This record gives sequence, structure tokens and C-alpha cells, in this order.
Amino acid sequence: MVLLSLVAALVIEQLRPLRRGNPVNAAYGRFTDRLAGQLNTGEPRDGAIAWAIAVVPAALAAGGIYLLLDNINAILAWVWNVAVLYVVLGFRQFSHYGTGIMRALKDGDADRARALLGEWTGQPADEFTVREVARVSIEQGLLAAHRHVFGVLVWFVVFGVAGAVFYRAAGRVADAWGQRRDEEFGAFGDFAARAFRWIEWVPARLTALSFAIVGDFEDAVYCWRTQAGQWPDRTQGIILASAAGALGVKLGDPVHRHGTLEFRPELGVMEEADADYLESAVGLAWRAIVMWMLLIALATVASWF
Repeated sequence: MVLLSLVAALVIEQLRPLRRGNPVNAAYGRFTDRLAGQLNTGEPRDGAIAWAIAVVPAALAAGGIYLLLDNINAILAWVWNVAVLYVVLGFRQFSHYGTGIMRALKDGDADRARALLGEWTGQPADEFTVREVARVSIEQGLLAAHRHVFGVLVWFVVFGVAGAVFYRAAGRVADAWGQRRDEEFGAFGDFAARAFRWIEWVPARLTALSFAIVGDFEDAVYCWRTQAGQWPDRTQGIILASAAGALGVKLGDPVHRHGTLEFRPELGVMEEADADYLESAVGLAWRAIVMWMLLIALATVASWF
């Protein structure tokens, strides 16, 4: 059922993609904003309580409904799996940005590419050079593929639909609360950020390993070992360094922002990023997906015997 659920969800998502601002995500965002507004006293303890309220019930509800339906009919349980995965899993929730940027770069429309990248990341990109747009777009796409696909996949395979919901809910809360450093918000988001680092520990390394296997393994491992720790967020550094080595492209490096050169460590080797490497990054992610599907299929067949 795991393999069939994943395949069905990915196929449906390709045919009828959900956008990032779909009603389910929007409703959950409003819920977490309201929760933070009501419980935030600037203390980590209150952040932990709010995190538990925002994340745990959603995961338990998803798992409980699955068990209830499974007792009634296995097909109903499978349909529930597919429906939930359709919401939390998939490339198409973010891939339209990457596709638009790639087309704009190939057409020589750098301003359009900068505008799309700024909308995607929520950070100004109007001062970026064409190389910088390509580099940051590849980074953003790889991280999004991990969060929307590989991380969800790992937690779903191990813990079922409850695990998939738990992972995505924890990630949403970490993004909403854990990244804030303004004085008014206080330390409320510290627990969300810390919890998600632990939740990400295994999936991030499996994603990096997947990129290494389906790309240039030697360079991927070299970059992982020597460069990942230099990135401000080590979890992201592991994924990006491995992918950069697997692709044979340079990522990281300083970018032009706010009238100055913003320092970022170098990741990867060899070639400068461009629109073609953006397309190659998409291919790398899809090869890793196919590899995981084959492994799950082999494990399913082996369990039958």
C-alpha cells in the first residue's frame, strides 16, 4: 500500500497540482498564526506548548482516521493515504517557480527571472547577476524538493500517513516561528526550530545520499564532508553540498543584496551555474525519486516472500 499510495499521489499531483497557497495550507497557516498570537509570551516553554498543539493533534488525527478506515475497508484507507499525500507531497507546489525562472534565463529575460526568484524566496533578488539567480534558484529548488518530497517520503515510509503529516506540520511551524528573530516575538520559536532540526536529521542525510548515488558520487561525498559544515544551516548545507557535487556545479558564493556583497560559503565544484544546470537539478531530483520508488518496490516484493 505504501508504494501504491506514493505513486498515485505523485501522478495526481502532476496532473492536478496544488499551489503553495492552496486552501489546506492557507487554513493551517492562519491556525498557527492565531496560535502564536494567543500563546506567545516570548518564552521557549510557551513555544513548546504551542508546537505540541499545532503539530501533534494533526498527525494523530491523520493516523487515527487511517486506522478507522482500514478497519472498515482497505481501499478506503488507501484513498485516505493518497488524499493526505496529495496535500503534503509533491514537486508541483513549487516547481512552477523553477520552470518560470529557467525559461526566463534561457530567453535572456533576467528581470523576469529576478522577480520570480524574489517572489519564491521572499527575499530581494533585484540586484542579482544572472549567475546568482541561477545559483540561488538551484539551491531553493533542491531544498524545496527535500522538504516537499524526500522528507515526507521518509516519514511516510516509516510511520505512515501520521508521519507524513507530522513532518510537514513541524516544518511549517519551524518556518513560521523558528526563523523569526525580532525582539517582539522573543524566544517563542526556539523550540520549533530545535525540534525540526532533530526531525530533519535522518531525512536530510538520506536525501544527500540519494543525490550522491544518482549523481557524481565521489564529488558529492567530497563536498558533503568538506563543505557542508561551512553553511549557516548545517542541515541545508549537507543537502546542498551533496547535490552540488553530484551535479558538478558551484553553489553558494556571495550574492549582491542591499547594495553590498553578501557573503555565503562556496559549495560544489567545477562549473558555474546557469539555466541548464537548473534543469539538471530537476533531473537529479527525479532520478532520486525513481531510485526510492524502486527500493520501496523491491522491499514490498521481498516482504511477500
